[in-house]
This record gives sequence, C-alpha cells and structure tokens, in this order.
Amino acid sequence: MQIYLFWGEDDFAMAQAVTSLRQTVLDPNWASFNYDKIIADSAGSVVEGLDRALTPPFGTGSRFVWLANTTVTQQCSPELLAQFERTLPVIPPTTVLLLTSVKKPDSRLKSTKLLKESAEFREFSPIPPWNDKELAQRVRQVAGEMNVKLTATAIELLAESIGSDTRQLYSELEKLLLFAGNRSQPLNPEEVAALVHCHAQNTFQLADAIREGNTSAALDLLAGLTGRSEPGLRIVAGLTGKFRIWLWVKAMIQAGDRDDKIAQALDLGNPKRVYYFRQEVKNASLEKLEKSLPLLLDLEASLKRGREEISTLQTKVIELSSLFR
Repeated sequence: MQIYLFWGEDDFAMAQAVTSLRQTVLDPNWASFNYDKIIADSAGSVVEGLDRALTPPFGTGSRFVWLANTTVTQQCSPELLAQFERTLPVIPPTTVLLLTSVKKPDSRLKSTKLLKESAEFREFSPIPPWNDKELAQRVRQVAGEMNVKLTATAIELLAESIGSDTRQLYSELEKLLLFAGNRSQPLNPEEVAALVHCHAQNTFQLADAIREGNTSAALDLLAGLTGRSEPGLRIVAGLTGKFRIWLWVKAMIQAGDRDDKIAQALDLGNPKRVYYFRQEVKNASLEKLEKSLPLLLDLEASLKRGREEISTLQTKVIELSSLFR
C-alpha cells in the first residue's frame, strides 16, 4: 500500500512531483486504463476515488489514483471518516493513492491523524524569499536533477535572481542546459547573469529605492516589473523578505550582536553577506523599518481582497518611500 498526501501553494513544484510519481508507478502501455484523476472537492468524489483505489490494475504496472484539491484534512464528516477507516487498510499493494491540497493539513482532525498513520506527507510551500540557504539548496538540487553544472557562486546568483519561483527556476535551468551543451566545466556567474531574467533582483532594487526614499526611482522600477506582468503578490513577497531581513539586522546591530550571530539568526549560507546588510541599513532607522512591515502587510491584504493591482502597488510604494525620506 502506497499512500501520499502532497500539500502547499507551490503548484509547479507539486505538479513536477506528481508527474514523477505517476511515471514511476504506471506502465506507459497501460496508463490510460490505470490512471484516475478525480477532483475530490466533495464527499461523493472522494468515495468514488477510494472505490477506484480498490480496483486491481489492468495489464502490468500499478494503478494510480489521484484525489486532487481534496479538503479531507480541513474538514471530514464522520461518514467520510468511516469510509477512510474501512478503505485505507485494504487498498491493494498494486495501487498508489495520492491526495493533494493547497492548504496545510489540520493536525487536530481525526482524518489527518488517520492519514498520518499510513500516508507519506510532503510539503510544497514556496521558500521564503529571505531564506538564502534554502533557495540555494533548491537551485543545487534541481540543477543536479537536470544535470546543469554551476559554480557555487553561480548557484547563489541564480537563487538570488529567481527567488522562490520554482517554475522560472526550471525554465532558466533549461535555458542554461542548452547553452552549456556538452561542456564539462560548470557555468560561472557571468554566464548565468547574461542569460537569466532576474525578476527577484529587480524587486530587490525596488526595495533599495524605497529604503533610500527615492520615490521616482521606485515607481520606475515598479513600472518595469508590472510591465513584464510580474504578479503583485510576488513583488510584495520579495519586498517583505528584504525589509524583514533589514529589520532583523538593524535590531541585532543595535543590540550589539556580532556578525556571526546575525548570520546564524538569519540562517545565511554565506555569513559574509552580513557586511552588505550592515551597509544597507546604515542610514535606515529601526523605527522606520518597524513601520514598513505593517504597510507591506496591508498591501498584501489589499491585493488579496481584489483591489486594482497597479494603482494599489503605486500608492503603497509612494507611502513606503515617503516613510524613509
């Protein structure tokens, strides 16, 4: 019996994992007979999926049943829970049952506890844009899977340039793979910079302009990002990550903490970056940095409530940059 629960908001990374699992499970000659994807947003569809999971596969290979967009780890009726309790123990070893959900499973629910006893849980949440170490590790992992050779500094540059956008990471690595051809030497930062579209770097430039109180430059950079159809929430995520780092660094500097302690607190892969953060916050007051995060939180909430994106971003960028004058 193989049962999986994939959850998280990184839909591209999850889709990649689902495809990989499906290809591992199914015999391509019998895939059309043994693959079932069911939108499991109702009790009836979940029951249908569980019934199909009990069906032996046709031909060779295994059966793959995917209950997509399920809500059973957020709410589950006693009747549906009873169905899970009856079905999960008797699912044949020739079936792989996959449940996927955007939302984090509620660990208090009996359905979640039941699934944890028999299923493998995998999280697919975007890496926070300020977590340099994990972003670099993701680049290193995917580059290894795609056989793209990069120097250590090229990995750091790619992580900083792309941020937590998994879809673009794969796209840029495919581009770099074509560029590298059959060469054995790893690609250097200069080659990566010449080929990669650095949307995260442009967002960081926007953060710099705001921190410097340069409203005109900030609006120009924002116009460049929105002109390339950069999602507003992604811009906000990049800004929030940068300002959170600056606030943390400034607070620890004023507390008298050393660079090694600051690097440890921020979980930086390269502790030498603390020097550059120190320079960036040198002229920014702790009070203003503290006030910036509620403004960014308000901006995120406005966009999620459906406010007009460009004008909302412009208004808040003006407000933020005015704060730092």
